[in-house]
Amino acid sequence: MNEKIPVLQLRHITKRFGDKVVANDDVSMDAYKGEILALLGENGSGKTTLMNMISGIYFPDEGEIFVNGKSVSINDPKDAFDLGIGMIHQHFKLIDVMSAAENITLGLSNEGKLNLKQTAQKINEICERYGFEVDPNQKIYNMSVSQKQTVEIVKVLYRGADILILDEPTAVLTPQETDKLFRVLRNMKEDGKTIIIITHKMHEVLEISDRVAILRKGKYICDYETKQASAQILTDAMVGHTVSLNIERPEPVDPKVRISVRDLTIRDKDGIVKIDDVSFDAYSGEVLGIAGIAGSGQKELLEAIAGLQPIEKGSIEYVEEDGSRDNLIGKDPMEIANMGVSLSFVPEDRLGMGLVGNMDLTDNMMLRSFRKGKSIFADRKTPHDLAEHVVEELDVNTPNVATPVRKLSGGNVQKILVGREIANAPKVLLTAYAVRGLDINSSYTIYDLINKQKKSGVAVVYVGEDLDVLLELCDKILVLCGGKVSGLIDGKDADKATVGLMMTKVGGGDIDE
Repeated sequence: MNEKIPVLQLRHITKRFGDKVVANDDVSMDAYKGEILALLGENGSGKTTLMNMISGIYFPDEGEIFVNGKSVSINDPKDAFDLGIGMIHQHFKLIDVMSAAENITLGLSNEGKLNLKQTAQKINEICERYGFEVDPNQKIYNMSVSQKQTVEIVKVLYRGADILILDEPTAVLTPQETDKLFRVLRNMKEDGKTIIIITHKMHEVLEISDRVAILRKGKYICDYETKQASAQILTDAMVGHTVSLNIERPEPVDPKVRISVRDLTIRDKDGIVKIDDVSFDAYSGEVLGIAGIAGSGQKELLEAIAGLQPIEKGSIEYVEEDGSRDNLIGKDPMEIANMGVSLSFVPEDRLGMGLVGNMDLTDNMMLRSFRKGKSIFADRKTPHDLAEHVVEELDVNTPNVATPVRKLSGGNVQKILVGREIANAPKVLLTAYAVRGLDINSSYTIYDLINKQKKSGVAVVYVGEDLDVLLELCDKILVLCGGKVSGLIDGKDADKATVGLMMTKVGGGDIDE
């Protein structure tokens, strides 16, 4: 396309929350017809806030939005839909017990009764046009994550969207599902749609986008034609200084079995098997990666080791330095700690399980240590000093350590949780999606911290969703598929396509004992 036609123009957009937080500061940028624009920035740089104003969730305090050259006022998501703007959020907004067709048409004003046959026909036309696969009659609860995302995209196209905003669209997709999504997005671009993607995955930005816009601390910094950019150039622009983008993988020194899991089976409260006869060992001085599509049992596996998940059968043993073994089955986290087992757990649910939103940073640090003191008065100095240390070490964006955790962005909450658990000097560190929602600079800080733990002899179990990172960081990768072990492979020898296939189909081979 020779002529660039701006379909969305932001002029001097500012959004504040309270007196101190300026989420977007005088932002002016354009998005063009038939382009894929990636929006990059560190945590708290204002990406999602900016897109939420375009999609009608927030309203700007200052500035103007133009759609197809006309100044518009977007007061709610309906206004955005009427202007041809649709946003696909990271957390899907679908009703499980309804079919795809019912979800897609939910809330639309129809003359008379909804005609599901006509709806299905229109959905099939959209799917054929862009290369989607959707069964209009399939219930949401029977769908994979990838299928649910497809329904969300078809939903906004069904409502006439020409400008689509996708927030972290590949966060929980396998490499094969990501490739399929990218093919569809390219088809939509060829059809003249404008697509804006918020993502932290740099290799995907370089693969799929035509142009990259950079936000830093709420301000619009610059944009690059993707073909003229590199991961290093984009990261340096995001952060404001040069950043090293190498993930170290130091050789393990004298690895010894620290956690031994055998024949583990776990059912949820509805009787559904989440972990099915799983066996593996985690070694001191090694990073064991766990790969699998969302819901393959990663969460339940880590919670079982941490004493938070009842098991049906099998054994979990902690192996001491002298080779003696302690059984962890049937013990809660406090009992495990009282045995002298030094174990830290960074859960997937940051605020539900890891931290208390209404408590400040110091009090959240104290959750780890308050039971250790004999005095009836809790020691507040040590947790306060730890909070200060974590804020400084991990560059947590917070007014001060007295700020309630719920007021911080998701990325900053994650930094506090990881910092607290690592500061506990564990022998075993369990991390579930330690960098989920973190920008590239913060992610590399966490990878560095994990490697420091590894070098000091900690057995690290790392559940991650970015296969590129798993292949670079981990010494071994245990692949789960539907709660079963699909294989155990060496991190140095593994390739992305093979791991992706193993995540969707149980492979052969026994686990190395």
